[in-house]
Amino acid sequence: MTPARPSKVVTRHRDGLIHAYVTDSGVLGDLQPAAVFRPRPGDEVVESAVGPDLERAVYTTLNGVVCLTAAGEQVWASSFEPHSDRRHGHRPGCALSRDGRTVWVYRPDAMADRGGPDQWVVHDADSGAVLARHELETVGHGGGHHVHPVDGSVYLDIGEGQDGSVVLRGTVGPDGTPEFVEYPWDDRCLIDLAPDGRQFMTVDHGQTDVAFHRHPSGDVLFTLSVEDFGHDPEEIFVEWSGGYLTPDLAVVTLGGEDEDEEEWFRHHLVDVRTGTLPGEIAAEGTGPYDMVPLGDGSWLTTGPDGHPVRRSRASRDAPDAEA
Repeated sequence: MTPARPSKVVTRHRDGLIHAYVTDSGVLGDLQPAAVFRPRPGDEVVESAVGPDLERAVYTTLNGVVCLTAAGEQVWASSFEPHSDRRHGHRPGCALSRDGRTVWVYRPDAMADRGGPDQWVVHDADSGAVLARHELETVGHGGGHHVHPVDGSVYLDIGEGQDGSVVLRGTVGPDGTPEFVEYPWDDRCLIDLAPDGRQFMTVDHGQTDVAFHRHPSGDVLFTLSVEDFGHDPEEIFVEWSGGYLTPDLAVVTLGGEDEDEEEWFRHHLVDVRTGTLPGEIAAEGTGPYDMVPLGDGSWLTTGPDGHPVRRSRASRDAPDAEA
């Protein structure tokens, strides 16, 4: 029997609080937080994650990672040593594993001037104990985590600015020891994992094409260039955004400027089974990065009050309807 898929929880930071939203409840339209977490006084949250049980939140600051209960009690905290006084250019990231047992933390220590290399650290979610510490050869500004929806492995996309992007994958072996693999490219940005776990999507760092890869090998299934979408690559580019709308449909966002130098963007659908282009989708977002596909036929944009809005193709005209 296939295990039940955990609830998908996304977080937003508003008014100094971490708001957690459950996105698979069937409700469309404006979402209200299912839980709200208050960080420690003085902490400026960089990234956060909340498990499907909504009992705990983990978040990073520029100088540490913290785990809190829904009641606001600190479970554990780990400082990044030595303390960095650099305010910009480094954004530590975090993620909870699919089973909620581990916390994965990317530390851009090189850009933080800590005198050492970047690190990817795995903590025990209950105690904060370090289970593994993987030193990296990157000089990253930040890193985006993607948790595989089936096997629980964790992908990390590290952005190195003009130097490109590095993609790694972490797994927990049979003996409980984390293992790390780096993919053999430095010019592709990881965008999303397919909801059925069979593949993942990357965009060229130079924004000239989008590729779809087999999980976990990274083998390229097919690539679509800007020309394949009917545009001139000298004028139009692929945004580092989009993702999987369903297991069979991906969203690829293209952008450019019109004759009046006004920026524009369009969301194109890609049938990942055939590599064909079924058309475009009106996401109703405020920018090329505002649309966040959820893999179940729906996506998120941001409402005027800062809360996410869940939309679907069938219900764009009835945002308060049930999915």
